[in-house]
Amino acid sequence: MSDTAILATKVLTRLQQASLMLATAESCTGGLIAAAITDLNGASNVLDRGFITYSNEAKMEMLAVREQTLRDHGAVSSQTAAEMAAGALLHSRADIAVSVTGIAGPGGGTAEKPVGLVWFGIAVRDGEPRTVRKQFAGLGRAAVRRDSVATALGLVLEAAETIADQAGVP
Repeated sequence: MSDTAILATKVLTRLQQASLMLATAESCTGGLIAAAITDLNGASNVLDRGFITYSNEAKMEMLAVREQTLRDHGAVSSQTAAEMAAGALLHSRADIAVSVTGIAGPGGGTAEKPVGLVWFGIAVRDGEPRTVRKQFAGLGRAAVRRDSVATALGLVLEAAETIADQAGVP
């Protein structure tokens, strides 16, 4: 079993234990986070939906990312990742939403936003979204995407643990 599959299993188990639902908002991972969950038996108990929003138009239409945010900060930014996660919650029945937007490469990078730069957003009901920045350097496209999935699943697991702890769920 791959590291990603092991982590996805932990996420699925914790979400089930705490009766929590997940939504994903994915750009550079193109649905791989949702796929990691749906590879597992029991996914329908925890995954409400996944949004693949590769274009800016999709981010605006499906997740209510503001055009101004995209214009001022770009698709690969903390602000966009936060709005993607918040939008996934808004447009789903999920308790937790994770978003990912980045530059997987091999092209598309700039000095300000190099290849391998990925922003993650994590949002929970009745909370403010938070973001995490990762720079995956010199790994290649497949590795950036794989490591982005693992990072996103780790953020979901942390959020699920926090919610479960607050609710007294063992």
